Amino acid sequence: MTEYVVVVALVAVAAIAVYQLFGQVLRAQTAAMARELAGESGKEASGKAQKAAVKANSQAKEKTLKSFTGNAAAGGGQ
Repeated sequence: MTEYVVVVALVAVAAIAVYQLFGQVLRAQTAAMARELAGESGKEASGKAQKAAVKANSQAKEKTLKSFTGNAAAGGGQ
């Protein structure tokens, strides 16, 4: 039972991390779809989603285990 609780907690933490990275993309895409369904142009919201996706992609590339360990060594903590 304890193992299942740990697995659920890890999945929750991973979901929060993914939402932090891609949350703005999801909100902008949802706004674009809502505007299109309402008969309006969703081009502006779609553009915002594209910009947020590029930013999230660059952030994801920067956050690796290698960069984490490099930051730990630079801070003096071992």
